[in-house]
Amino acid sequence: MTKLTKEMIRQAGYEFGLDLVGFANIDRFKDAPIHMHPKSIFPECKTVIVVGKRIVRGGWRGIEEGTNWISYTYFDYHGLLNTFFIPEPLYQLACFIEDFGYEAVPYFPGVPEVQNPEVKPLRKGNVSPDVHLAIRIAAVCAGLGEIGWSKVFLSKKFGPRQRLHAILTDLELEPDPLIKPGTICKKCMECVKDCPSKAIPHIKENKKIQIKIENYVYEWADIHLGKCTLSYHGGDSRVSPFIHKDFPGWNIDARKQDFLEETAYKFCWTLSTGRWRKTKEFPSGYIIEGHAIIQKWGEGGSYGICGSRSCMRSCFNYLEKNNIIEQTFKGGEFIKRERWLLPYRVKKENKDEKIKGKRQI
Repeated sequence: MTKLTKEMIRQAGYEFGLDLVGFANIDRFKDAPIHMHPKSIFPECKTVIVVGKRIVRGGWRGIEEGTNWISYTYFDYHGLLNTFFIPEPLYQLACFIEDFGYEAVPYFPGVPEVQNPEVKPLRKGNVSPDVHLAIRIAAVCAGLGEIGWSKVFLSKKFGPRQRLHAILTDLELEPDPLIKPGTICKKCMECVKDCPSKAIPHIKENKKIQIKIENYVYEWADIHLGKCTLSYHGGDSRVSPFIHKDFPGWNIDARKQDFLEETAYKFCWTLSTGRWRKTKEFPSGYIIEGHAIIQKWGEGGSYGICGSRSCMRSCFNYLEKNNIIEQTFKGGEFIKRERWLLPYRVKKENKDEKIKGKRQI
């Protein structure tokens, strides 16, 4: 049988429709926590293959202009990109590897980033389920790029514009070279300046996280994940045109909140996907109708309201403009017009008074 090589796998991945294919040996995960270690999923794992597919730049155009939200969630966030466009070629690549007699474990990254502490290991000496990889760090280990200051993974080809999956295999392969820290992220602080909820600390604040992989130290900002979640998932009226319609009198400034990440998720998801009684004033029955409709277009369940205003859009605009990444566009910069932000508080309509008056009658 023909010997299966790294380049054969990479070329097959490209032919199946993937844009990025990188290889990490298992030694690069030696400092990973056991509940995030590839060997906790596949004890015989010798190589982690991380793959990616681009997020098309135009996927953000509607949100950038303030005119269309569904397309981003459906095509480029948790809709088709994460649940079809990547998994289908990923699965084909796993089949390709197994045809040569090596086990290939396809890994889908869309799982909770916490484990239930009450769940005991199913086998003595094992880690409790569910084990998950830190997919962005895995991509760094596979030589595909580095993590930017905003904690978003950056590739040399697309900057922040990709989603990632992985394959764990018992085929031993030479790893790809690591990308030197600072090759892509120049710590320009555009992400800090443009974040609507001010979730990203400035480098001068010295709030950062560091990891070491082989001889390189990678670092990124210690993000306030509660504020980030409020903006991204629908708790920030400055980036959502849907909140004030269903919550007249809303007066919550996401920049001033100090929610934990999990608390922010509970807050946003309850408001964005929950139901309430139908009334003449609010006939849909959803708490925030616009968010609920967008979430339904997220085939994998999730949804995006902020659309990564700073951590992705401002980031790739800077990287393209300065020719730091490979893919640029003939039409020039992505950010072409003055950017919009809504007030977190608007003048209250008389809708509540109308409701009160009708009940009194």
